[in-house]
Amino acid sequence: MAKTATRSVDLEPIDRLEEKVKLLVSLVDRLKADQARAADENQRLSRELDALRGRLSASDGLASELSTLKEERDVIRTRVSDMLEQLEALNL
Repeated sequence: MAKTATRSVDLEPIDRLEEKVKLLVSLVDRLKADQARAADENQRLSRELDALRGRLSASDGLASELSTLKEERDVIRTRVSDMLEQLEALNL
């Protein structure tokens, strides 16, 4: 019986080590899963950022076009106003 008790005592540190190794393996698995999720999220966000950059570029182009159209409108408005003044000056 002394040998059985000694074996139980001798195996106890190994059992604790085994439990710690299992916990460590579980932790590594969770970290790998977290890393994979983070990589997927990073790719998704990169695609979203690229799409937003494209929209921003298109928006900048539209803003520039709008500015040009407003300038053209002001030129036309001035010309029409000048023509109306000339017509009024004719006293027809």
